[in-house]
Amino acid sequence: MTSASTPIESNAERVLDTRGLNCPMPILKAKKTLNEMTGGSLLKVLATDPGAVRDFEYFCRHTGHQLMESTEVEGEFRFLIRRKG
Repeated sequence: MTSASTPIESNAERVLDTRGLNCPMPILKAKKTLNEMTGGSLLKVLATDPGAVRDFEYFCRHTGHQLMESTEVEGEFRFLIRRKG
């Protein structure tokens, strides 16, 4: 995870707000959104579930998507995912 003072890349094509949702909803919503995107596109996900850090690392490792950045700022987790293909 990058340091909290490092701003997450902001040139994502889509932003998915899953704040307030618990596992497995952030992953399920990200999967659905990524399936609607073209290969190489960037998705920024906002979450508040601390388990999302582990979940998104696992999800990307096992689906072929690339977790470009993962940050935490004041209890809000931000992920930047590059869609495979």
